Amino acid sequence: MNNVYTHGHHESVLRSHSWRTAENSAAYLLPHLRPGMSLLDVGAGPGTITADLARLVEPGRTTALEASDAAIGITRKAFEGLDLDVEFVVGDVHALDLPDDAYDVVHAHQVLQHVADPVQALRELRRVCKPGGIVAVRDSDYHGFVWYPALPELTEWMELYQRMARANGGEPDAGRRLLSWARAAGFEQVEATTSTWAFTDPEGRAFWGDMWADRVLKSAMADQARTSGVPEQTLEAISAAWQTWRDQPDGWISILHGELICTA
Repeated sequence: MNNVYTHGHHESVLRSHSWRTAENSAAYLLPHLRPGMSLLDVGAGPGTITADLARLVEPGRTTALEASDAAIGITRKAFEGLDLDVEFVVGDVHALDLPDDAYDVVHAHQVLQHVADPVQALRELRRVCKPGGIVAVRDSDYHGFVWYPALPELTEWMELYQRMARANGGEPDAGRRLLSWARAAGFEQVEATTSTWAFTDPEGRAFWGDMWADRVLKSAMADQARTSGVPEQTLEAISAAWQTWRDQPDGWISILHGELICTA
């Protein structure tokens, strides 16, 4: 199955993804890890979470998987100079070219919201996980985002993102659907939780506001919006609104995620 990654790999996107760590993005998984485990990280991106997980399971083996040569090249570059034994693989999460029962832990962060068939993807994650092992997934839920002040252009941003992601076959509100997808994929033992990122201080607002101000104008999503007929002035207004939000001393945003620990 072909997937279109809504965000693309512009610097503004990688800036956001490189901020992610195991602590701020996979805390629900950490109590289940121990040295010597084998781990597959699906959708490794710039590798910051992958590297943290690899350190926690070494001397166990870690495999980083991405959907294209270009994407895995970004992952591989992040490991230059790091003393970590990580294998880099290109593959389609719907049909992984990996053996059955190969890993103790299979992890995917912000992946299922972008794939054509998340249930089939979860079946594949289960297939390559050892019996009794763990499949751990975490995805944001865009309609669960809450922010203040309620600038109308940010409501327009949400509507635009929902439209672009769905046009690519994705599900931007994946967080609330993870449990149902896991049940449909055949998992019987599932622990479902939620967690949030929150950007509520000047540093956090600057990071999140500047990042989205750039992404709205420069990322693959911006190009897709232009191609679909969104006027340039609309994108510029949304970008400016993120900067306005950034500068509000009482501005804050909460980013909701669903997360699952599934026993294979």
